[in-house]
Amino acid sequence: MYNTTIQKEWFSKGEQYAREINEMVELGEKNGWENWKGKEPEDSRENLGEEVFEMLKTANLNNDINNFRKLFPPAHTPVIPLLKEKSQSIEHLHFIEGQKIVFLTGTSYEKRQAYLLDGDKVSKLDENISAIGKSRQGNVFAIATDHKISVYKGWEGKLINEFKFISTDFGLTEITPFNDGSKVLIISSGGIFLISENENKLIHPVNEDNDEDWTSQIDMENAALSNDNSYIVVGDQGYDHRILDQEGNTIGTIGPQSSYPHFCLFSKDDSQLITNSCHFYNGITIGIHSGQYAGADIEAYTESDDFTFIDEEMRVYAGVAIKDYYILGDAYGYIKAFDKKGTRLWRHFLGSTISGMTVSDDETILWVAAHSGILHKLHLEKGLRDTHTIGNAKHYEEFRLLIWKDEPQVWKW
Repeated sequence: MYNTTIQKEWFSKGEQYAREINEMVELGEKNGWENWKGKEPEDSRENLGEEVFEMLKTANLNNDINNFRKLFPPAHTPVIPLLKEKSQSIEHLHFIEGQKIVFLTGTSYEKRQAYLLDGDKVSKLDENISAIGKSRQGNVFAIATDHKISVYKGWEGKLINEFKFISTDFGLTEITPFNDGSKVLIISSGGIFLISENENKLIHPVNEDNDEDWTSQIDMENAALSNDNSYIVVGDQGYDHRILDQEGNTIGTIGPQSSYPHFCLFSKDDSQLITNSCHFYNGITIGIHSGQYAGADIEAYTESDDFTFIDEEMRVYAGVAIKDYYILGDAYGYIKAFDKKGTRLWRHFLGSTISGMTVSDDETILWVAAHSGILHKLHLEKGLRDTHTIGNAKHYEEFRLLIWKDEPQVWKW
């Protein structure tokens, strides 16, 4: 059914590349990269990507996906030539229940499309949805359409609140409802807002000097709400991370340890806050404990006993906090797990810049999306599925979905 010559080349070269890259990274991390003298491994299957993609489509149409996957374990590098025309960002991933999540395609400045993924079945949602958010606790969902944000108790549950959002022309980078549905934190390139029944409050940036030429427009906008909703963290390329109370008042600052503030996240129990700052494709992530939130004053680019280095490599684009550790996704297509002391627990390569992730309530399934337009479903610590996996984690990839532009359907691999 499938070209055996291509299959053998795909399988053997892929297996060899994964083995060599895993050996190189392990040696580099163990002995120091300055001691690595070998040649960097190359995945030489780019010439096969288009043909294998055509065979993947045939496997989907013939309901032969499981067999196809055994013969052609998925890989990132060979499909890179296809991404230029077909890829799109996948964002706003939120767990609903069981095997069900919601997500959007497109960035804040593009026309978006919302989808429901139930098991491996994908269905389109209302085309007017421009953003979806979920509370840290309490299973509250916020759905943005036009200039209105509707807040529900549970997915498709009871309507709790509706807010009019009088914004600029900027799209919504991210939205997070409060646990009780009383407010929504809005992140946009036009500023970060706290909206409630009574007001649309700009909480970042702040025009402290009353500058007449001041604008609220920002880049690399990022914010996080603590799990108990007591604290908000905000930051962007031009302003340090600030810790705010739940009304949006500044109570602490965290200067970047790399060039620009880029990402922030609270641990699941709110006992630690991590902030990431980036420089090109790399970055530094630090953590401070909850006793420091009020009155925090972390100086930029200065080592201190007031914070813990969590990681000194990643430019972080997405992350989740589970149990006692974080799973962070970076610009190079890796997801990595770190505990609160900065010990790296594992790394797992998916490919392309990571654009979103969500985890099941029992913390056994992780869905990870990338700017490649590919959505991965991983069973954490279940054991490897094949010999083509890059990384030192033991995660089982159930499937990846190619949600690509100008394709008649979503392709499962």
